Amino acid sequence: MKSGRSIQDVSREILRQQEAKADYLVATDRLYMDTWGDSPVIRVLDREGIDQIEPLEIQQTAHQQIGTYLDIPSKYYDRMLQRDPALLSYNVNRWFQKEPEQKLLRTMDGKARAFLSNRYRRIDNLDIARVVLPIIGEMEGARFESCEITDDRMYLKVVNPRLQAEVVPGDIVQAGIMISNSETGLGAVNIQPLIYRLVCSNGMGINDAKTRRNHVGRAATSEEDFSIYSSETLLADDHAFVLKIKDTVRAAISEARFAQVVSRMRESTEAMLDTKQLPAIVKLASSSFGITEDESNGVLEHLITGGDFSLYGLANAVTRFSQDVESYDRATKLEEIGYSVMTMSPALFRQMNQTELLAA
Repeated sequence: MKSGRSIQDVSREILRQQEAKADYLVATDRLYMDTWGDSPVIRVLDREGIDQIEPLEIQQTAHQQIGTYLDIPSKYYDRMLQRDPALLSYNVNRWFQKEPEQKLLRTMDGKARAFLSNRYRRIDNLDIARVVLPIIGEMEGARFESCEITDDRMYLKVVNPRLQAEVVPGDIVQAGIMISNSETGLGAVNIQPLIYRLVCSNGMGINDAKTRRNHVGRAATSEEDFSIYSSETLLADDHAFVLKIKDTVRAAISEARFAQVVSRMRESTEAMLDTKQLPAIVKLASSSFGITEDESNGVLEHLITGGDFSLYGLANAVTRFSQDVESYDRATKLEEIGYSVMTMSPALFRQMNQTELLAA
């Protein structure tokens, strides 16, 4: 599992960000993309063209969302951004003016971090933390193994050492849970079990047992061209969802669910790979589960170094490689991919390995 921040550092950052955030409901014909040097900025203007707030730097996610909203192909958007930002600004402003619509602009630290629908329902990291941290605090022996806040997501990964088992002699795994959230529209609130492997500190996200809450609500409207988005209907008022979060966190680390996952892990130890074609096997598995070519090379290296040429060994090579990537977001995704590899269908395993699945 990739190292992150301590829960204390993450808690402090959540509180800092809460003070540094501002959300605005604004019509697109009052938005203006300007070019300062080589970088575009977003300006929010009144009817007389006067700035309502300081011009905002634009983060990558907001750029992607603007391009998607305006139906500008991502490759062309990125090309303009890198090579001709003035042309990009012209295109964006033209369409902002031609088809005005109210949007939610999420900002923090002087930057536009998200450009979202006025139906987007804010469920902020502080809202989630206020609900889940007291519950985790009640779990005897539970520890925060890895936590992080990236530009787009918050992650809390918790391990419960009171619930553990051996996959094979000496290979001990423990039950855990991951809570994640995105404030920038890149994902729902997710609560899912995870497995922590002691021998190499690998984490594996159990991605077929998620509880999700999408950030979608009723359309927000304003009679003004520009307004601070109301904070009256946040998660704290969503009593039903709060109860669901509490129940899910408590149920995620369940003995029955953990036993089921451990059983599948043990089965995967018996599904052996053809050692004569390991590069081809890793390549096909990578293409099947969204692992890039560069990442695939790293997975193959860890598979060979680990010396376990079973489906279990391949899955662990993926989760071990996740610790090597720079992005915490990508590392977490690779932890989920590791579980998908381990639980792949028998048909895919036969195609990949060109043998019968021993664990079928």
